[in-house]
Amino acid sequence: MLGSAIASSASNVGWKTYVPSREELDLREPSETLAYLRDNRIEFVIHCAAKVGGIAANIASPADFILDNLRIDASIISSARSLKIPKFIYFGSSCMYPKETNQPMRVGQILTSSLEATNEGYALSKIAGAKTVAAIAGQDSLDWRVLIPSNLYGPRDNFNPLTGHLVPSVIRKVYDAVERRNQVVEIWGDGLARREFTFVGDIASYIVGNIHNLSEWPLMMNIGFGVDYSVNEYYELAAKILGFSGQFHHDLKKPTGMSQKLLDSEVARLHGWSPKTNLESGLSTTINWFKEYIESE
Repeated sequence: MLGSAIASSASNVGWKTYVPSREELDLREPSETLAYLRDNRIEFVIHCAAKVGGIAANIASPADFILDNLRIDASIISSARSLKIPKFIYFGSSCMYPKETNQPMRVGQILTSSLEATNEGYALSKIAGAKTVAAIAGQDSLDWRVLIPSNLYGPRDNFNPLTGHLVPSVIRKVYDAVERRNQVVEIWGDGLARREFTFVGDIASYIVGNIHNLSEWPLMMNIGFGVDYSVNEYYELAAKILGFSGQFHHDLKKPTGMSQKLLDSEVARLHGWSPKTNLESGLSTTINWFKEYIESE
């Protein structure tokens, strides 16, 4: 989702972009990755590749989330470093922050307390990647930076309720209920946990418009919408857009994750960040894309 959005924005302004598929390049293999970067004379890297998923996926396979992401990051980071690629953006995650911490969250709070257990594996791998990129930036005097986005949503997201994040899972569950004329949609937990989601197109536009200013950015920087909503509110808005008039059932036996994850993005705003897409508009765009995709399938 993120990589394709950035590639699209980059192509619109005339960049020559390289976006290898899994079949073209196994990013877990250092020799393949090094050859790809070298042979294509890559000038800068925007590293969006990762094994990602929602609560259910993280709980089911924590070892896979650690190992796959560590392998991907080690391969790309070491290859880019050996080639002395001058510009590199690494995407961290809000999961890097402690389970219990002050809100909104600032970069200095990373590693100050225990992580959320339901996604600890993924969080550990992203912390390792982010810290490695920051260390290389300082040691090698390269314009390598870490962006820590809030949760993202938009076209080309993963809409599988078992493996996707909150917003695409909400869309799929409510859409299925409408199509099957079901009157009940299940919500994990009490629905009171709050999450911040940013429309992926806004992130893509910012990256493309500001990548030449990397040297002015701090080593790590949060980037988010600036407002969070409850899980219940995401379901209610999706229901409104999709025309679902049934009821929601809360399964209180299911995990809910952190009670709140809101980023402090003030530093990014000082560096030109200004998200343009509000939740209802972004959700409508995402739902329209999903409906076209699922109906064509």
